[in-house]
Amino acid sequence: MHSLSAPSSDIEDPRYERRAVGLLAAGFGLVGLDRWLITPLAPQIMKDLHLNYQDLGNLAAAIGLSWGVFAIIMGRLSDRVGRRKIIIPAVIAFSLLSGVSGLAISFATLFAARLMMGIAEGAYCPTSYAAALDASPARRRGINLGIIQGAFALGGLALGPIIATQLATVLPSWRDVFLLVSVPGLVLAFVLWRVLRDPLPTTKQSAEPTRWGEIFGYRNIRVAIPAIFCSMSGIFVLGVMAPVFLTDVMHISGVVMGFVMSGFGLGGFVGQILLGILSDRIGRRPALFIAFVVGTAALALLVLYAQAPPAIFAALFMAAFCCCGANALLAGPIAGECVPPALASGAMGLVIGLGEIFGGGVAPAIGGAIAVAGGLKLTLLCVDGVLLAGAAISLLLQETAPGAVRG
Repeated sequence: MHSLSAPSSDIEDPRYERRAVGLLAAGFGLVGLDRWLITPLAPQIMKDLHLNYQDLGNLAAAIGLSWGVFAIIMGRLSDRVGRRKIIIPAVIAFSLLSGVSGLAISFATLFAARLMMGIAEGAYCPTSYAAALDASPARRRGINLGIIQGAFALGGLALGPIIATQLATVLPSWRDVFLLVSVPGLVLAFVLWRVLRDPLPTTKQSAEPTRWGEIFGYRNIRVAIPAIFCSMSGIFVLGVMAPVFLTDVMHISGVVMGFVMSGFGLGGFVGQILLGILSDRIGRRPALFIAFVVGTAALALLVLYAQAPPAIFAALFMAAFCCCGANALLAGPIAGECVPPALASGAMGLVIGLGEIFGGGVAPAIGGAIAVAGGLKLTLLCVDGVLLAGAAISLLLQETAPGAVRG
């Protein structure tokens, strides 16, 4: 029987690294699928449970708020109790809660299921990052984390709309879709139990607990927090409201909408990788500024000009490319590079947790309220203004990319 301890990241184990990163990425792909499954099915769910746009925004807010809080809490806890004790129960929990979502009989029961799902998925997110770091040598940490983050966009935003809308055409009800997609997560939990290890203890562990107040003392953290509010708002408000905008305002069929919305996920997947590469070459600040400006232009084209499905696909692709890419920069290198190594994990967890609370929780609820009061087009134009604000905020960053600083 193998030891349930992973090697220190200073000791390479390529076979374990590939298996761990692959499984953790699969888990994050399922997190994305479970989280975003509700949006392409929204027209059916809203009709069946008598929901409005405000209710749809509130459902996204429920999972975003609980995700953000527990991302901060459980990421730190995993350093004390180990990765396995959090990751495996979290995968089981969010898989079962996806099935429970399909059993909802009212807004209140669906809201409760999504709120609890956010707890499980928030626990999985930072702990999976930490487990990937445990398994990775220093020179491959960036690419391995990029693979895991990209799996969320690929599974939830790219494949999710296609899977949901295609299953909805062959299954009796949207409820059966939720029940069916809960199964892969339970299988994955078993495989993770067999494969995933906790890191070997090292002598490099800091004896002093990290204080949150120390992290706020760094300028880039104070800039990254409002900036990630903007990128997260772009991702989640657009992800929640775009499907119903396409069906209710642009009158696109559900099946075509599913394929068009896949552009949103593909763009996010590619953007998280390519914008990271760009930022290594030209610097974090200019790459982030470009992302926000181009994202603003892409969303304006979607709302005001795009009519044909290929044009809508392209606009969604670029909007997600920029929003998800900006988000990956803010939560990863921008937050991690500006603090000492002993504070890097806490800094990244804090930025992404607070960003999730506002961008994934508060912003969709606000977006839903705007949609009820002024229509879906107004909601998306407001998001456009938020992205433009992100561009302005990005100019306040201090450059930290090693190549750009040396240059």
